[in-house]
Amino acid sequence: MTHQNKTLLAFDAVNVGDALPAFDLPPVSRLGLALYCGASGDHNPIHVDIDFAKSAGMPDVFAHGMLSMAWLGRLLTNWVPQTALRDYSVRFAAITQVGERITCAGKVTEKLERNGERCVRLDIHTTNQDGQVKLAGEAVVALA
Repeated sequence: MTHQNKTLLAFDAVNVGDALPAFDLPPVSRLGLALYCGASGDHNPIHVDIDFAKSAGMPDVFAHGMLSMAWLGRLLTNWVPQTALRDYSVRFAAITQVGERITCAGKVTEKLERNGERCVRLDIHTTNQDGQVKLAGEAVVALA
């Protein structure tokens, strides 16, 4: 099965412990945060106005949680077509600061059948350059 020029992975070719192709992002920038404000419609000043962030007790502006979630969504859709996603959830572990270099990674933790589909469960996460987990999540994707 193909979709969006991507072939769905074969269930039998995927094993528990397999790593998803990880990727690194450029350092989080103020410009990137401002652009995300416009693209997402989330104009909370804590993400772009340093004076506002400091008045709220933060040392600087920081990345939107949903931006980090979007990066993990890209990790998933780099691996399988979007139509293969069945579940996706995250928990926010730590604030992603301006200047941090984020890596998105994950691995297969379970093979299962669900609603008549052969699926895999994935543990996914973002970490900074020091290995600190910023966002941790789980996803279930259907495979061929």
